[in-house]
Amino acid sequence: MKEQMLPAKGKLGILLPGLGAVASTMIAGVIATRKGLSKPVGSLTQTGHIELGEGKGDRNPLIKDFVPLASLEDVVFGGWDIYEDNVYEAASNARVLDQELLKSIKPELEAIKPMKAVFDRSYVRNLDGTFYKQTATKWDAAQELIKDIENFKKENKVSRVVIVWTGSTEKYLEQSAVHESIASFEAGLKNNDVAIAPSMIYAYAAVSQGIPFINGAPNLTTDIPAIVQLANKTKTAIGGKDFKTGQTLMKTVVAPGLAARSLGVSGWYSTNILGNRDGLVLDDEQNFKTKEVSKLGVLEDILRPDLHPDLYGELYHKIRINYYPPHGDNKESWDNIDIFGWLNYKMQIKINFLCRDSILAAPLVLDLALFADLAQRAGMYGVQDWLSFYLKAPQSKDGAPVENDIFKQLNTLKEVLRNMMQEPTSEPGTLKHTLEVEEAIR
Repeated sequence: MKEQMLPAKGKLGILLPGLGAVASTMIAGVIATRKGLSKPVGSLTQTGHIELGEGKGDRNPLIKDFVPLASLEDVVFGGWDIYEDNVYEAASNARVLDQELLKSIKPELEAIKPMKAVFDRSYVRNLDGTFYKQTATKWDAAQELIKDIENFKKENKVSRVVIVWTGSTEKYLEQSAVHESIASFEAGLKNNDVAIAPSMIYAYAAVSQGIPFINGAPNLTTDIPAIVQLANKTKTAIGGKDFKTGQTLMKTVVAPGLAARSLGVSGWYSTNILGNRDGLVLDDEQNFKTKEVSKLGVLEDILRPDLHPDLYGELYHKIRINYYPPHGDNKESWDNIDIFGWLNYKMQIKINFLCRDSILAAPLVLDLALFADLAQRAGMYGVQDWLSFYLKAPQSKDGAPVENDIFKQLNTLKEVLRNMMQEPTSEPGTLKHTLEVEEAIR
């Protein structure tokens, strides 16, 4: 694959549906890093190392020096939003970043203006933006998005584009007949089928043009047969879903440790408060259910009550999210974990994580965009389950079991990178459902 990988030549366009708090924080961070005003803390692609086996040269290089990622200097940003604010205005309104920092990069941020979004308030009832496309059908909306992408490429002279969904959580949808094939999905677009949400229209527009698409929300977007089939047909990298940031990040760190020590868990209660636009959206029960389903599967996948019924068979897992405007983007989560050990003696763990939602999510958006571009240039199309490290509810290939243990996820990610560069992999078995690169390239 190393010989067949296309170089990161020219500019990379990163297009973001939803230029709100997360997207504007990521863009501001990249620009500040380019100007030497900050460092990309939290970004594995920029600060992480990869361990190599015996051989010559640096055996613990930075990931960005090991694989041919696009340089931050070559990245160009754009996107869509339901509000007309440029990225400087969006970042100022989000109140995530210090105003002095924003002023130091104001010209660069002001130059990034949104394109009109594809939006339908019936999927996100608590938002009321007015800057969106008026089209007769969802098919027409997809065609307009395709034109937007082409215009962006020409105007910014970019050679490649990736799209990462940074928009809101849509109302809960289940897979239905319209999602089963490319033909049924395209018919649904033309018939304005209610089971096709705006995020799916973006995914279709991107994947139909061979543009990688990563879903950063818990929406039913890329993990439907129609989009997977389309990705395989157009040889496009896709992945999702839902950025793994605050409370779920803690779960995927703590739960593997409890499982490693064979400690039992009888209950895990999680609650959050946040006051940003994400919190407002999730204040609607239909949208909260989408997020809840995304978050609930993590513990079961890590602890495997089917294999350890005595330890986790009676686990009660409860999740709540509450909108609290005074906190803004500063999410606060509480976890009460009831555990038991030797002779069934009970113990408790309490976690109070005072985090910053967009600060944690921003580097994930950057990494996912750069890795999706890398996968595309390497000929790795279809579901990129090796990127599960970044996601709450990872999309898997061909019904393969989902892995939520963050340490195993990181190991798989690094094994894929080693394989790309023809370095020996330490655990070939971890690639069983991940690479299949030779078949994909054929």
